[in-house]
Amino acid sequence: MTNPIGGRPAPGLPQLPTPPTGWPVGSYATYEEAQRAVDHLADSDFPVRDVTIVGVDLMLVERIIKRLTWGSVLASGAASGAWFGLFVGLLLSLFLPDGGFLQILVGLVSGAVFGLAFAAAGYSASKGRRDFQSASQMVAGRYDVLCEPRNAERAREMLARLAMGTPGQGH
Repeated sequence: MTNPIGGRPAPGLPQLPTPPTGWPVGSYATYEEAQRAVDHLADSDFPVRDVTIVGVDLMLVERIIKRLTWGSVLASGAASGAWFGLFVGLLLSLFLPDGGFLQILVGLVSGAVFGLAFAAAGYSASKGRRDFQSASQMVAGRYDVLCEPRNAERAREMLARLAMGTPGQGH
């Protein structure tokens, strides 16, 4: 519950993880639908500080991107090392009195060699147990919109109008 940039929690929010409070005013299959519902409330000058979106039935989804081979691992390691080496070489060429193209080239080549070596060591240590690259994402089976009791009935009515496609307040 920190701000998007990190650091301190947003003012007025609990600092320790706490269960959400409020009455259910809507339930949606996707986060996008729940976000649209809250956006509708906000556009209608509803006190959205009383509203919470809660992901229910959380699951970790790991999407496989590609198969890893020695060639792809070494090429990726060399490329990322080369970028870092290029950065170091550029810094050296700027701050050394006789700096020039040679420092950039040495940084680039050294970075590629070290990146390749570290990638090889890491892949070798896995011993073939994870020969794929993936991206993980936390998703929910459904997204409930909760509202504090003092405004829950009004929120429920506004979201019902949104679901029926009839104009609501403030539009």
